Order: sequence, then C-alpha cells, then structure tokens
Amino acid sequence: MSNVLSSVDARTQLVGQNRLELLLFHLGGQQYFAINVFKVQEVMRLPELTKIPDSHPCIRGVCHVRGQTVPVVDLRAAVKMGPMTGDTSNCNIIVTEYNMTIQAFLVGGVDRIVNMNWNEILPPPGGAGRQHYLTAITRIDERIVEIIDVEKVLAEISPYELELTEDAYDRELLEKVHGKDILIVDDSNVALEQMKNVIAPMGLNIVQARNGLEAYQTLMHWKQEGRDIRDRLLMIITDAEMPEMDGYMLTTEIRQDPDLKDTFVILHTSLSGNFNKAMVEKVGCDGFLSKFKPHSLADEVQKLIRMKVEQAEGR
Repeated sequence: MSNVLSSVDARTQLVGQNRLELLLFHLGGQQYFAINVFKVQEVMRLPELTKIPDSHPCIRGVCHVRGQTVPVVDLRAAVKMGPMTGDTSNCNIIVTEYNMTIQAFLVGGVDRIVNMNWNEILPPPGGAGRQHYLTAITRIDERIVEIIDVEKVLAEISPYELELTEDAYDRELLEKVHGKDILIVDDSNVALEQMKNVIAPMGLNIVQARNGLEAYQTLMHWKQEGRDIRDRLLMIITDAEMPEMDGYMLTTEIRQDPDLKDTFVILHTSLSGNFNKAMVEKVGCDGFLSKFKPHSLADEVQKLIRMKVEQAEGR
C-alpha cells in the first residue's frame, strides 16, 4: 500500500493552488475518515507490536519502521469510538510526521487518495462525540468523509508544554507596538490556544480566524473601513491546512494585493519538515514555524516586530 503515496515533487505542485490530497480510511465501520497526504510517510499492514508498560491507554504498542521505533496510536479509541477490537490481522497503520515527531495510527483499512480543492472542504458541524475530533468534513462519492483533528488527538496523548517565562519577552520592544493587531489563523482550537498563550502576554490585540477565507474576508473588511492596515497589523500567523481556503492560497492572495503585499506572514504548521523550504519559497512567506514550539513562536514574532519597528523608524 505504500506505493499509493505520491512523490514530494507531485505534492508540492498543489501548494498555492488551494488543493490538497486526502488519504481515505475507515476505523472498522462504514464511515470514512481522512488525513492530509502531506502528513503521511508510509502505509503498511499492522506489524507485530511491543507493549509499553504504563503507556497512554490509546497507545497499542511500538513497532520498528525503517530503523525507527514508532508508537502506534489506536485512532478509533483516540476519537472516543472505543478501541479497535477483533481480528486486527487485516488492519493497517498510517505512519505520519507531525511537528517533527513520528507516530503511526492504527486504522481498520485504507481506501485510496483523492485530490480535492480546499473550497470543497467545510468546517465540521457542531455537536458532541467525535465531532470534537474533526477539523473538517467533505463529500466524496456521495458519502460524508470526516477529516481528523490529529493535533487534538496527539495533544491529549502527550500534552504540549506551552508556558513561557518572562525572560522570553523583550518588554522594551513590545512597548513600542502595544495594542497593535496580530491576526492568527487556524482551524484547530488546540493550535489557536497555543498561539494565544504565547502572544497574549505581548500586549497585542489578537484577532483570530478559523480558516484562510475568513482571514481574507477580515482583511477585505478592514480595507473597506479605511483602516491603516500597514500601521495597525503587525503580521499574520497562519496554518497551512484549513477548510475553504488554505494558508498557501491566503498568502498568495495577500502577495497579489497592492495594499497587503508587504504584510509579514508566518506559516505555522505541523506539516513535515521535508516540504518546508519548497512551500515557503513558492508562496512567499516570511517565516516557517513548527506548531507547539512556544519559544520558537515567541522568538519569530518578536524578530518580525523588531523588523517592523526598524522600518517605521527608517533604519
């Protein structure tokens, strides 16, 4: 099944076109789920697992993949559908890279890869149960496909350390931009909370959007109001993968707008490091950050603020 994955070159061609590829799978029932192919390293039959004492209940064990020891997460259990039971000999694991860590997800079976446009991907409906573990839904072959919020799954299994000490902040610099706007864009509540935890102590006005389209509409609304965006908006921090409009397309639209083209944009994503350079260069971002690295986020934001202040002072 590993040959189902596209090459790096083929996948990076989707960047800036508001397109994505989804890997479809099921969790032992009729409902189909998906994750972005960008996150996937390999798909294989479930190998023999080694149990780890005192591990999280959703960790089925570890396996060895290409010389690495990889934890295997029971994805069905992680999204509160109950553990995978019965004969697992025909099950698969999806080996993924998120935020520079490798993990595998135990699934019932893998179907295929589909190429889609992000405007075909919609925010999930409100509700209880596993809806809390979805970032989006879509329709394929007249069937609803649920896109898993893997960041939430991983945060619950291994919580991220998000607290920063006071010495992480340059108070003299931040005083010069107190109350100015910073726009953060992400469809994951976990990621939005992380960004707010890091940025709120800076004394900035945080404006948030749940996807690229909402962020773009916010920018257009500010333009219509006659707001001095170049002065008021310090930067935009955006996820890559989002319903309706992704972060690459958002950045492309910003770069093509004469009133916005000089806006600082940071791509803040859990995508594999293998694609970082190609994506950043293609869409023209000012920075690239892995998610859930609070010190790196604080450093990058303050670096761009310093550049903004120096530009304003004519240095």
